[in-house]
Amino acid sequence: MTFWIIAGLLCLIAIGFGAWPLYRESRRLTPVLAIVIVATVAVSVGLYSRIGSPDIPSAGAQSDTIPDMASAIASLQQRLLDNPEDVNGWNMLARSYMTMQRFGDAVTAYERVMELEDGQNAQTMVDLALAILSRDGTAIEGRTSSLIESALALEPNNPAALFYSGIASANRGDTEMAANRWEMLLGLNPPAEIRSILEQRVAEWRGVPIESIEPPVVAAGPSAPAAPAAPGEAPTADPDAVVTARIALSNSALSALTADANVFVIARDPAQPSPPIAVSRVRLSELPTVVSLGDAQSMVAGRALSGYEEFELLARVSLSGSPAATPGDWFGTLIVRPADSPAVFLSIDQRVP
Repeated sequence: MTFWIIAGLLCLIAIGFGAWPLYRESRRLTPVLAIVIVATVAVSVGLYSRIGSPDIPSAGAQSDTIPDMASAIASLQQRLLDNPEDVNGWNMLARSYMTMQRFGDAVTAYERVMELEDGQNAQTMVDLALAILSRDGTAIEGRTSSLIESALALEPNNPAALFYSGIASANRGDTEMAANRWEMLLGLNPPAEIRSILEQRVAEWRGVPIESIEPPVVAAGPSAPAAPAAPGEAPTADPDAVVTARIALSNSALSALTADANVFVIARDPAQPSPPIAVSRVRLSELPTVVSLGDAQSMVAGRALSGYEEFELLARVSLSGSPAATPGDWFGTLIVRPADSPAVFLSIDQRVP
């Protein structure tokens, strides 16, 4: 834990001095800036891991020589051959790959960490997203955005997830969400060098003087404000809706989907699936998210969702962009009885053959 606290501070400070000047110029996360940010994180973590972490093997009590990263990686690889379930070893290997700028290998290692942790570690999701960004040199969208938002669903106060979620939101023009994310980050008391930058951007997004920015008081643990429900939990029911659903990707879907796409949320009669009763649409990069369906989303006049005691709720990631299912699409489905449970959790966990 001490390692990550110190490394995290190093990363935030390094990003403030290295990456933020580029961001102020471009006002968006360009591929070049993405690489700078991830490289900054990798160098900061790698530097500390080599000079301050007891996990890296020493060259002997009588020597101050630090072993080169290649030998450290070889040692870790052998350790994992002997114990492939060693999640800490895989984490160390992934960080070492990032330090060596072997970003493809880092992605593979972090994928293994995700698998061993059953996708329940927020920091691993952020680390994997940053490794993918560094490997591909792209903006935060599609899978990387989903990873970061999933991290926030697990750990609403994760500083790195809040930081990158704010950038992603600003890039797609959602300055309200960007400001919300960075105000949460301000509530975590970041270093002074970072605080002034965050306050300046939030003030610009809000269109208010910087002196008026007041970060929220951030509660510890899962009760923190403005956080999505944890995976598996239903959201608070919308009183104006027939059903309120929290839509999220399963680990397998998260691993398979690499580009942004339409997600159709459909309420339909199992006995007469077409036409659907009600439909809403979101983007894959917005998941996990909460979707409410009511009579306002009804597709056919005189066929109101509120008139059904039971219906099927379907969420489908459409690779073609069409509401109709095509091979390769991912989906999830469940039967909803609004009188019993107007708020549900729906996992996208199946693939259209």
